[in-house]
Amino acid sequence: MSETESKADDGDETPLEIAVPSDPLAGHPATAYFWGHVAGSGDVSDSGIEVVTNDEESAQVLVAVAGGDLEHETTTRDYAHDASITRTEDEYMLSIGADDGDGTDDSGLLGRSGALGLPVNSRGNYRFGAFSSHDRELLRGLLEGCGTVCFKSSSGTVGISFVHDDAELLELVQDLIDESPVEAPYDELSETSSGGYWFGVDDDAAPDFGTWLYEGCEATGLFAPSRRRKLERSLEQATAYDE
Repeated sequence: MSETESKADDGDETPLEIAVPSDPLAGHPATAYFWGHVAGSGDVSDSGIEVVTNDEESAQVLVAVAGGDLEHETTTRDYAHDASITRTEDEYMLSIGADDGDGTDDSGLLGRSGALGLPVNSRGNYRFGAFSSHDRELLRGLLEGCGTVCFKSSSGTVGISFVHDDAELLELVQDLIDESPVEAPYDELSETSSGGYWFGVDDDAAPDFGTWLYEGCEATGLFAPSRRRKLERSLEQATAYDE
């Protein structure tokens, strides 16, 4: 069965309709992508889930997968690798709580009474076994939630790295990379200046890894267009650098 179907019938561009399973914990590309985002840039408690993304279209995809309320704001924050550098960017926050918005409390937290039993919770427990057949979507959500893509002008290479406060999550990301069909060596975890952790995929492997990660994503709609554009521009710059 196709993951998505277009509602366009007259040649006009319209958003893809994201097909999702009825159970938000079921193994499915859409849920894998969603929980990757939650783990990478989310906050989970017994009363709700909050997920932050910088890409509006990706935020709308997350809403399609799990519902909730979406808010937009502009924020200034420290750069992950160097707290002395700040950057201003758009943020889209998805909030999912026990209250479904009409004053009732019938559904609970995604059908659960609390965070216990979700694949991600406030104690940093990650249970992604249900998504083992959709590791590409899970990794894509993680990259868009807590990863960076850049062109390194000093070496003419593409850089892909993951940054998070939880070292255990980054170790899980490394395990997922090991299980991917693309050989992508990576660095050991290092501490950031802000007190978190990070690691980078080897520059030689980053192009193949990034290309595999976004391969076929347009057919499903499960991606952040701005992040894919950043990857494509970085790959083009690296190719031009070698010429």
